[in-house]
Order: sequence, then C-alpha cells, then structure tokens
Amino acid sequence: MSATADVLWTPSPERIERAAVTQFARSRGLPEDYDALWRWSVDDLEGFWAAIWEHFGVDSTYEAVLASRAMPGAVWFPGAQVNYAEHLLRTAPHDDADVAIRHASELRPAAAMTWGELRTRVAEVRAGLQALGVGRGDRVAAYLPNIPDTIAAFLATASLGAIWSSAAPEFGARSVIDRFAQITPKVLLAVDGYRYGGKDFDRTEQVRQIAAEVGGEVVRFGHLDGTGWEDGFLRPRPLAFERVPFDHPLWVLYSSGTTGLPKPIVHGQGGILVEHLKKMHLHLDAQRGDRVFWFTTTGWMMWNFLVGVLLTEASIVLFDGNPGGDVLWDLAEETGITTFGTGAAYLAGCMKQGVEPARGRDLQVQAVGSTGSPLSPEGFRWVYDQLGADTWLFSTSGGTDVCTAFVGGVPTLPVYEGELQARSLGCDVQAWDEDGKALVGEVGELVIAQPMPSMPVSFWGDEDGSKLREAYFEHFAGVWRHGDWLELTDRGTAIIYGRSDSTINRGGVRMGTSELYRAVLAVEDVVDALVVDVPQEGRENWMPLFVVLREGAQLDDDLRRALAKRVREDCSPRHVPDEVFAVAEVPRTLSGKVLEVPVKRILMGQDPDKAASRDSLANPAALEPFVALARERAGGAAG
Repeated sequence: MSATADVLWTPSPERIERAAVTQFARSRGLPEDYDALWRWSVDDLEGFWAAIWEHFGVDSTYEAVLASRAMPGAVWFPGAQVNYAEHLLRTAPHDDADVAIRHASELRPAAAMTWGELRTRVAEVRAGLQALGVGRGDRVAAYLPNIPDTIAAFLATASLGAIWSSAAPEFGARSVIDRFAQITPKVLLAVDGYRYGGKDFDRTEQVRQIAAEVGGEVVRFGHLDGTGWEDGFLRPRPLAFERVPFDHPLWVLYSSGTTGLPKPIVHGQGGILVEHLKKMHLHLDAQRGDRVFWFTTTGWMMWNFLVGVLLTEASIVLFDGNPGGDVLWDLAEETGITTFGTGAAYLAGCMKQGVEPARGRDLQVQAVGSTGSPLSPEGFRWVYDQLGADTWLFSTSGGTDVCTAFVGGVPTLPVYEGELQARSLGCDVQAWDEDGKALVGEVGELVIAQPMPSMPVSFWGDEDGSKLREAYFEHFAGVWRHGDWLELTDRGTAIIYGRSDSTINRGGVRMGTSELYRAVLAVEDVVDALVVDVPQEGRENWMPLFVVLREGAQLDDDLRRALAKRVREDCSPRHVPDEVFAVAEVPRTLSGKVLEVPVKRILMGQDPDKAASRDSLANPAALEPFVALARERAGGAAG
C-alpha cells in the first residue's frame, strides 16, 4: 500500500509561501524543507521549543528549556510563570469587535460572539467562581454542552489557576461520577438539559445524582430553558490572571484503560500552551480570516483542541446537537467554515448515505480534517470527489493523553491516498517492533521516543507516579508507547492501523471496557461480559458484546433492549453495541484478566494460535465460539 498510494493533492506555490510553517522556518533561519525541519525539531528539542516560545511571544523568562529528559518526569521550562487564558485573551491581535466564536445548536440559530464579548463573559464567570471560593489549584467540573459559555467558563477557571474538567451532557450519571468523583471539584457547573435529534433531554435528575456523589457547589446553566447562568452567578469585574508554573495543572481529561475507573490525565498550563501554539499555527495553519470547525462534544479532547485554535488569529465554529444527514454541511455554508474537522466515521457515514456536501451549497471549505479513527482510502477519494481537487485533506492521529495530534497535517506537503502527511514537529514518533527496533515500511507499535511538553504531568491521585508509568512507559522502558499500530513510509508519511490495545473508540470518543462492563453487569440476567472494537475498512468499527447469562435466562429482544438502554444511559449512546451474543464463558488468563485483545485479533482474522497462548488461559475452550464466529464472518465476507 505505502509503495503505490496516489497523490490526491499538492499544495500550490502560493499556499506553501503563505503557510505559517514556511514563515516560521524562514524567520528562524531554518530549513523550509519539511523533512529537514522535522529532523532538526527532534534532534534539537531544546532549540525547537525555545523557538516556539520566542516566535509566538510567550511572556515569561525561564531557567532552561528541558531540565530533565526522563520519561515520565521530563521537566520543561523551569522558572517560567504562565497563564494559558492570559495568552489566549490578550488584546493583540484580536480587537474587541472581531468575531471569536460562531455557534449554533438544535436549540438556537447560528450566532456570533466577539472577542470583546468573550473577554467580558470570562471576567464575569471568573468573578462568580471567585465568589464561591475558587482559587489556584481548585477543581471546577462542568457538565455542559458545546456552547460559547462553556469556553468562557473554562478560560475563567484557567485564569484563576484553577483546574478544569468537563463531561458532555449526553454522558450518563454513572460515567460522569466515575470521572468527577476522582477530582473532588469545588464547583459543579451543570446544564438543565439539551436537545439532540429533535428531542429534549432533561438532566435535572442526572445532575442531582452527580452532585450527591461528587460534591461541590452546583451552579445551574439554563440551556434547555434559555435562561443561561443562574441569577447572581455572573458578576461584573475586571479581567485578571494568576500566573502559575509551567507544569501547573490546566485541566483533567479522561482516557480509559481496560480496568478500573477512567484515567484522570492532568496536563500542564505551559505544556498545552506551547503545544497548541505550535499545532494550531504550524500544522493546522489557522490564520486571520479562517473559520475553523471541529465536530465534538465537551467530553472529547477535540473540544479542548478546538478551543486552542483561539490562540491564533482565526475564529472557531461550534455546534451542539445531532450531526446526522446534511446538518453539518448546512452549518458550513451558513457560517462560512473554511476548515471542516470531524471524525473519520462521520465522513464514512456521509459516503455510505450518498451525501453530496457541495450540491446546492456555496461552501467555503478549503481544508478537511479527519480524526478519531483511521480514514479509509475510499474516504480520502470521497472527500476529493465531493469537495474538489483544491481541498487540503489532513487525516490526523494523536490522543487525549497528549491533547494533540502527533502525526497528521502539514500544509506544505502533498496528500497521499490513505496516508497521514507527516510526523508533527517536535514529536519523535517512531514505529517499533517488539524488540524496540525502529521500522520503516512495516507496521509496528507507535512510540514517542523523546519527551513532549503536553505529555501528562500526572494522573490525578497517582501520588507515586506508578499508574502513569504503567500506562505508557513500561512496555518499552522510559519510552512512550501509545497503543496504536503505525507504519512509517520511506517518504515520511504515516498509516495508522487502529488500536493495539482494547480501548473502545466510537466516533472518536474513547471509553474503557471496564466502564461498559459496569453498565452491562448491572443488568440482572448478565453474569459476565466481553466487548471488543473490531476495525472494518471503509466503515465504522464493529462493536460486538458477548454476555454470559445467569442460569435459565435467555438472550431475547427484551434483554437486548435492556442492555442497550443501560449502556446508553450509563456510558453514552455511541457505545451501544452493534450486536449481542451469548457465550458459555468469557476467556480469561490464569490471573483472571479478560482476553480482549486476543479476541479482537481473532475476530480480525488472525490465526487463533498466534493471537493467544492457550497455555496462559484458565479456560482455553472459551476461545472456540470466537474462532467459529471469525470463520463465519470471513465466510460471509467471501460470499
């Protein structure tokens, strides 16, 4: 594949000339050839990140760029005092009258918020939080939709040196509690409800349950009823900022493993600031006049990523609601979106449904971003067939873990069918075999061989750092293993083949299997369960659920509906399984761990004897139903 991929787009000389990455390299006396620039950026990490700091005007001195290279535990910019919100909201280059955010939802028509209005709202929310006793290091949890007031609340939190954490209103109470209870918030900002697919969802009861278990002062936001922040919360006061050390926590995101509660990932203010300055300018190429959209909810890192676009001279576009059908393409026309970001599954769905984005619409879309899962070669072709040969399509891959993409878009490089353009600057991404040997032209484990500023500073509550080390740095000692299969081609492009672990990724929203098991096992007739996420080329992944039933129970339509309802309410609608199968037992290791990855590999067609060592299993015969199902699916596909 990597040897024969077609070139679908080549940037014009004019595009290359005006690209921010070209101007950055030229102003610093660096090579404008991207491969040479990338090589310098990882060979001289200190020089590269010092150049980012200076070029984008981070207003602080520091003692060193990288005082320790240890992973985990790298020490970036000691002595610096920064504030993410201060840099984003500074007066230059944005006049008060400039539009910062365009926004729409199923409840409200498209509208705009100017920079002046954003600064005023941030100051008002900041004062409201201060009145509730919020200060440096306190946690503010938000159960809010994807609207401008949520962004203002985040920036207000950051301005105080407090720590933000958010979950989408579509998340069930149990999933939200599993997240927020770990960080004991001082304040819970909670929505009254939301509209999705034309239906209103009241969240009053869910908020009551969440507040009862996570604690904190509840501040109501009336989204469904249109009342906004509760009376007395907003207070007029001048905007101010608390500067904090580089590694002071900015927010807590959640990325689930396969056991236990969701991992509470802490990112530092400075690490996110410099990473997003680099990413939004040099890779996204967001410039004055651009209107950048990414379909997301407040429970996905792409919301945090989209907020980071406000660090540039571009404006952003928000949408809250059901993206189905032509809704997002209508939004693109109405709001003048120039960069249209979404998940690969959405593009695959448009292709399957016969959506024609440009038909009857005056679109201004110049670039399309795809993330969440690998975009198939057919998906690449569809974008160019529908939006035209001049469209820059950049497929990206990264993670909640670092709140960025470490392979993906470069505006000065060609686009090859089915491939990501290049590794990101300052990201020493490699594909390794099991012995830690770097591979080119072969599939290996995606690793990051040197530190990145936006790597987690910790997991919340992980006092000795053991959970952080176990999550990323034990498979290859002292090197970040991400959990994706990666191929790097000899021309510098990348191909992602999906997760190498068993995290469930649905529409870009990752959730650990342990969360799904908690929901499924709450159904009375289910005594054990196994769920996997199986890649399917050109389509959204197939997510089957396997259940062991109590004696006398049957897997009928009523039970299937009960399981779907429980997962929808406790986890999210996106994680409702595609199919449910009854099995006699779940295969487990001798130590009792569920064999998720081997089962996934078997269902992908791998030789069962290579997928799992039967000698390591407590019940080897339990694999047979999965082997039989894989053969059945292979036979059906062949037929």
